[in-house]
Amino acid sequence: MSSAPTPRRRGSRAVLLATLTAALVGTLLAGPGSTAPRADAAPAAFTHPGVTVSQGQLDFVRARIDAGAQPWKGAFDQMMASRYADLNRTPKPRAVVECGSYSNPNYGCTDEREDAIAAYTNALAWYFTRDERYARKSIELMDAWSAVVRDHTNSNAPLQTGWAGSSWPKAAEIIKYTYGGTWANSGRFATMLRDVYLPEVINGSNSNGNWELTMTEAAVGISVFLEDKASYDRAMARFRTRTAAYVYLDSDGDLPKTVPSQNLDTRDKIVKYWQGQSTFVTGLTQETCRDFTHTGYGISSISHVAETSRIQGQDLYGTDVGERLRHALGFQAKYEQGTGVPSWLCGGSLHLGLGPVTEVGYNALHNRLGFAMDNTEALTKRTRPSGTNNLFVAWETLTHGDNPA
Repeated sequence: MSSAPTPRRRGSRAVLLATLTAALVGTLLAGPGSTAPRADAAPAAFTHPGVTVSQGQLDFVRARIDAGAQPWKGAFDQMMASRYADLNRTPKPRAVVECGSYSNPNYGCTDEREDAIAAYTNALAWYFTRDERYARKSIELMDAWSAVVRDHTNSNAPLQTGWAGSSWPKAAEIIKYTYGGTWANSGRFATMLRDVYLPEVINGSNSNGNWELTMTEAAVGISVFLEDKASYDRAMARFRTRTAAYVYLDSDGDLPKTVPSQNLDTRDKIVKYWQGQSTFVTGLTQETCRDFTHTGYGISSISHVAETSRIQGQDLYGTDVGERLRHALGFQAKYEQGTGVPSWLCGGSLHLGLGPVTEVGYNALHNRLGFAMDNTEALTKRTRPSGTNNLFVAWETLTHGDNPA
């Protein structure tokens, strides 16, 4: 494909409509007179474990591992051979984690992210093996940080907090609700999430969309662990608005939707924010023309929040969130698989490297809901077992690959 899609009309009315629509995305209600809950509202009672992965999903995987079935056994072996499952790991907490742009300076940034992934990895290892050493290691890592960390500073503080804050509650949910042993400092860990992490991520970001999506993922997961309905609702409303502004659908109109606080009120501003891309097609993301790696961060967080919401009883896969996720995966996967880049897309050049981010969305939308996703399926199966991006994504072939629960 070398010719550009038919250009859309340019006009301020479309921009105004996009802005007003985005402002309302987070408050989508049931019909008049209906008593049904909003599609993004906190549940009456939270389900635990319930951040990205459920107990039903964990039980399915454990049975598959025990049976030696693939791809789960291979994915499990990959995880257990990683440095994150090392029982000799020594946590490296800091009172103040200072992270500049692209983690320069890096004072505790890598240590925090990787200790959080390790806590989650050990929690999974505990669940699948029932070897208590892994549960205790997960607790050791969480306790080490909750005893010390007080703040995140420098320009990357919001993103850093989002990355680590996405992994901590996944670990804590599994340990708190499935491990029968003692976790004496679980209250202190909850206080850490409430006082150190949540305030940094709950207000979102006007940077590139992957920032706010990852921060919102952390806010949603933390809210589940804390059973904080107000923060959950606030984070989910922000998530709906940002997701609509991150992935374009043809039905959005002439221009992508926007986040009101960013004041993207002209076509030129929107095009600049979309990395100079002026032709908008279904599945394009705000960062596609930046690079696929950052795009993958955004897509991953969309899938994680959608999965958490489904576990909590409000299925966003049947809303525009699912449609945007499906098309974003398919669009990016097509080029990641080697399709030639047309001249109208990002000047005819793409920076690939989507990362291990397809399993959750593919499983939900293809396996569970039955959508054909040929490009995403091909990429997912080619890259199994998916490992970790060493930031906030880990072991998703293991936890979500072809998982019917």
